[in-house]
Amino acid sequence: MGVLFLVSALVIGGLLAVQASANLQLNRVVGTPYGASTLQLGIAAVLLAAVAGVAGGWGVLAGVADVAPWKLLGGVASPIYIASAILLFPRLGALASAGLFVAGQVLASLVLDIGGLLGVEQRSFNAGMALGALAVLGGIAMVIRSQLAGTSSQASSARAGWIALGLLAGAVLPVQGAINAALRVELDDAFAVGMVSFTVATATIAVVLVLLLALRRTPRPQLNSLNTVPWWGWLGGAAAATYVTLTFLLIPRIGAATTIALTVTGQQLTAAAIDHYGLFRLPPRPVTVARLAGLASLGAGCALVQLA
Repeated sequence: MGVLFLVSALVIGGLLAVQASANLQLNRVVGTPYGASTLQLGIAAVLLAAVAGVAGGWGVLAGVADVAPWKLLGGVASPIYIASAILLFPRLGALASAGLFVAGQVLASLVLDIGGLLGVEQRSFNAGMALGALAVLGGIAMVIRSQLAGTSSQASSARAGWIALGLLAGAVLPVQGAINAALRVELDDAFAVGMVSFTVATATIAVVLVLLLALRRTPRPQLNSLNTVPWWGWLGGAAAATYVTLTFLLIPRIGAATTIALTVTGQQLTAAAIDHYGLFRLPPRPVTVARLAGLASLGAGCALVQLA
């Protein structure tokens, strides 16, 4: 049974890369990442509401009124991550984008752990954490350097903003996890917490979409061609809902450190496969020796940080 939990953590990490690829396909049809994100997050919220209803989790929602407001804001991270992935995958590739997400996750996790922030149990900074952080930074540097090889200095400079966005998008995930964990203490139901998180996420990105439409900063969503989206283009919401729910269920069984280490490893391996074989209609980007070395360094650094 323990092996099944470990494999499950590896698989659900891969769902993050699948989610990003599916959302990108939906974005191509809808015409705006904010509209595509609203659709996928709404799907995730509906799925979790249905599961919570079947599992009897709706009853705990009465306690939401007594919860501190900050514990309800974990869902804000989801639209940041999803919209960033839609923007980054075609520009940097799946592997480089996932590497940035992982680097952001690891570094933000360090800040949360060392500071004991948002209800996270405080951990003392040690040599393993320091070495792990350096390995993560070195790994993502190798991946990005390999990705940008042969591009002009002007193009490389233009991508600095995208790189910063990737780090930020990764950093919000552990913050979301910490906030949702605090909410679960209050509600004591993983499905209800997931439903609340994705409802907040859907509302957040919908408000952003309306504001950008009013300011004419994004195209109007094109919904008349949704029937052309391939079946896997709708998997983003299901992948997100599955990732959030199973993470809640796995952490008490195999520990937070092991869960995070395995999920980010699954995320990196899946992204490497998507890049190498050009899956989900993305352009093939062969995984070179330099990228593999960066991937290995990222994985080792993550393990050092989480398990030190």
